[in-house]
Amino acid sequence: MALNLCISPQCKWVASPSLDSASSLMPSRGSAFVSKSGNINIASVSLSSTTRSLSFRRSGSFSVRSSLETAGPTVTVGQVTEVNKDTFWPIVKAAGEKTVVLDMYTQWCGPCKVMAPKFQELSEKYLDVVFLKLDCNQDNKPLAKELGIKVVPTFKILKDNKVVKEVTGAKYDDLVVAIDNVRSS
Repeated sequence: MALNLCISPQCKWVASPSLDSASSLMPSRGSAFVSKSGNINIASVSLSSTTRSLSFRRSGSFSVRSSLETAGPTVTVGQVTEVNKDTFWPIVKAAGEKTVVLDMYTQWCGPCKVMAPKFQELSEKYLDVVFLKLDCNQDNKPLAKELGIKVVPTFKILKDNKVVKEVTGAKYDDLVVAIDNVRSS
């Protein structure tokens, strides 16, 4: 989440204080708001995550212009990222030309549980590949249907926002070959 703040008159956008969701969305320490006249010290800043409002307490008068933008879903290199029907396509689109491997599983599937740690190992091995997992539960059924899942586990390999390979079942060696083939193409 980014907070952009401009205090006028004659301000310029220089840096946004970083917000930490673990700390009730309060600005982090050391944030400075800079105008042509130099630093402005703000006595109190509060941010409400539910109403997305910003309030200030400071003596004197000035006008404040702000915008709060929520960054999209993110992935971490070397880890498997859990996705859902709302976050899957934005992450795939953000991956650009990178290979994306999606593990489609269910909580009750024995072979899925066997493949999960192996899938994690692959994410640590192939740092140039985005590894995602989708629980094919009732909430994610529309996406599972859109992707044409018939059995679990199913691994979909995408490149340039398109499914280019599929591996069904707990076939680790087939999955490795498929990933290598897509990466080299």
